Amino acid sequence: MTTVHAGRVELDCDLLIIGGGAAGCVAAVEAKELDPSLRVIVMEKAHVYRSGCLAAGISALNAYLTPGETAESFLRYAIRETVGVVRDDLTLSMAHELNAQVKRVEDWGLPIPRDEQGHPLKRGRASIKIFGERIKPILGKRAEASGAQILNRINATGLAMRDGRVVGAYGFGVRDGRFYEVRAKCVLIATGGAAGIYRPSNPGMAAHRMWYSPFNTGAGLAMGIRAGAEMTSFEFRFIPLRIKDAIAPTGEIAQWLGAKQINSLGEPYLEKYYEHLGGKRMLTQDRLYATLMECRAGRGPCYLDLRGVNPRKLDGTITSYLSMAPSAAMIMSDEAYYARAGGEMAPVEITGGEPHVVGGHGLSGFWIDEQRRTTLPGLWAAGDVAGGTPKKYASGAWAEAVIAIRDMVEQARARPAAVIEPEEAKTEEARVYAPADAPGGVPAREVEERLQKVMDEYAGGIGVQYGYAEGGLRLARLHLSRLAHELAALSAESPYELMHCHEVIDRVDVAETLVAHMTHRKETRWHCYQERLDFPERDDARYMLFVNSVKGPDGTIRVIERPIVRAEIDVVLPALEDGAMIRGARTRADDPS
Repeated sequence: MTTVHAGRVELDCDLLIIGGGAAGCVAAVEAKELDPSLRVIVMEKAHVYRSGCLAAGISALNAYLTPGETAESFLRYAIRETVGVVRDDLTLSMAHELNAQVKRVEDWGLPIPRDEQGHPLKRGRASIKIFGERIKPILGKRAEASGAQILNRINATGLAMRDGRVVGAYGFGVRDGRFYEVRAKCVLIATGGAAGIYRPSNPGMAAHRMWYSPFNTGAGLAMGIRAGAEMTSFEFRFIPLRIKDAIAPTGEIAQWLGAKQINSLGEPYLEKYYEHLGGKRMLTQDRLYATLMECRAGRGPCYLDLRGVNPRKLDGTITSYLSMAPSAAMIMSDEAYYARAGGEMAPVEITGGEPHVVGGHGLSGFWIDEQRRTTLPGLWAAGDVAGGTPKKYASGAWAEAVIAIRDMVEQARARPAAVIEPEEAKTEEARVYAPADAPGGVPAREVEERLQKVMDEYAGGIGVQYGYAEGGLRLARLHLSRLAHELAALSAESPYELMHCHEVIDRVDVAETLVAHMTHRKETRWHCYQERLDFPERDDARYMLFVNSVKGPDGTIRVIERPIVRAEIDVVLPALEDGAMIRGARTRADDPS
């Protein structure tokens, strides 16, 4: 062994929580409140004070039942946004918990502005404003104070299995290089989704400036894939429409200021794509798709129109961006300065980012039951790593965490202490440190760039405007299989470099499953997110279902179709004519496709 491998640590606990982000911190507090006698460990790659996708802060909670909304109306909203492919049971159970968990975190110190009636200040139908720059320190300190043991800067690498059950997890210290073997009666995966699979929209030193946390690299998903867990809906990629370069959310401007999307000619353009809807609400992905169509037609770039907005509300919006995206605040402050000096407030340019695999905005993740149990006994999932439930965001992650923990506590009380097979632990330890035993090999960054190039060009990245077809997917599968073999050449000379090696290993595993799902769904159901150029039509008769998969011990990915079970509520899906109208726009003479 090299000096990268600096010894072993063995720990025992009742509940192991992998990931100390939004879901993980709340899960730790819930567990200790339900049963203070339980031994709870949180394993976090960074530090719970500033980790996960909330690390930089957040200005709104986009999953909340505002006055007049119910769990059922939230479900109807989710069904429409996913064009029918959604787990009704998971969405309803999550929605019932939303407001209670928001109130809980507010009691911990999260500032939430309220109106004259005492209701949280509404930003959208299911969205409220918050002052969330310090949301992660609030959550992290509460998790620490709960009595849970926090293992900061430990990179999880694999699940420990015994007789088909998850009995713990492995990892290593990203600073000291020590190997960790943690035995647990029950394990919760809360590591978030996967960024960095595709070539980022900003190159070079700015590659980290993306919508999703660049440090969420799909570790939990990859560990589940390697262990044989069933996964769902990876083909529902999430692609954000964002303020260009700053990659900051557009909702703060669109919803709060009421700014319209306009093209380079100054024309509002959404209505002409959807005028037949009679003013009905558009789907989130269609706002991105319409923007892409305008650019293809030569009417781009596109913008959010800030001309004529209320100056006081504009100042408030700039302040809100300081809570999550300071670069956007700087851009808007510059424009506001010149406008007040006698100029005109310039529109803010918008664009799409790179695709991400994330279950909080989309559907991708572990296939779970209503208690958030995965298909692997002893393993639960919550937050961005859990599939089937879109539109959960931060507050939905809290809701899923408490649902999972309640079940885990009951099971942990009845189970004996976990035992890890020594030979499995030895095998995993050797796998973890293999890059450290290969000096002079390939740096992780080179493999990561190759992965991103393959995915961008053949699997619908930003460079090909998100569309893909069978021929490209076939090449993606070929190159990914070759890349998987080349992972053995990865080399690391420090624990930090070793972490990067395992990040790219995890990303390749996630990418292979993603491409398998993209290949199987031969329709276009979600524009841009899942854009089959060779199957441009939506096919409800064939594909109103979940595309799932399981990776076998030999590396073969078996695709499984699961039916949709609708709850006892009245719902209206977007008509097929919606898609036909958009496709009509695509076949214009000025559209190169």
